[in-house]
Amino acid sequence: MVGLGAAAYTGWVLEVVLATGVDPVQTYVSELAAQDQPLGGVFRATDFAAGLLVFLGGLLALIRLLRGAGARRPWTLAGWGGVTLLGAATAADAWLPLSCRPTADPVCAARETAGLVPATHQAHAVSSSLAVAGALTGIVALTLAARRYGRLAPLARYGPALVGLELLATAWTLTAISLFTAGHGTWALGAGQRLQVLLVALWLGLLAYSVHKERRL
Repeated sequence: MVGLGAAAYTGWVLEVVLATGVDPVQTYVSELAAQDQPLGGVFRATDFAAGLLVFLGGLLALIRLLRGAGARRPWTLAGWGGVTLLGAATAADAWLPLSCRPTADPVCAARETAGLVPATHQAHAVSSSLAVAGALTGIVALTLAARRYGRLAPLARYGPALVGLELLATAWTLTAISLFTAGHGTWALGAGQRLQVLLVALWLGLLAYSVHKERRL
């Protein structure tokens, strides 16, 4: 399930072939799914599918761990807990879309600043923050667990590089968001966030492959 979720998590790449009218360098990824976008429903559907699949995969892994010896591996438990949170929050994002595009529409940005947008904007910000927290927890904890417990060999080998890149992409995205919120432009916010999301998808794919390979041994 996590592997399928990783594939669905890259649904935003459809903007390369679809006429979305959204600038991928400057805008939030979530603005593709905004309610005022003609293709918003497509991106909300891929977000929900990705979140549901990752959530179910993470939850099943947690259940198996708690029933077996994995309960004595705190890094593994924390990591799969993070993956489960990532999935749940991503699915919630799909049901809490933005009503408009604050980075591209000055009127939308002004309404958001004045608190005149629907409550889903604030709720979306919370669910997106939880998704990032879950992703970082899962990526760091499960990569450490793979190396510390001698499990999931591909993840142990390639995971640290993805951890470093993900932390850099997250720092870029958070800095750009802070500057945008302060009224200093977007600073390629969209590019940073798309890199951040792409790295999460790559890591999820690596995790799924590692689990599959270990079960075959």
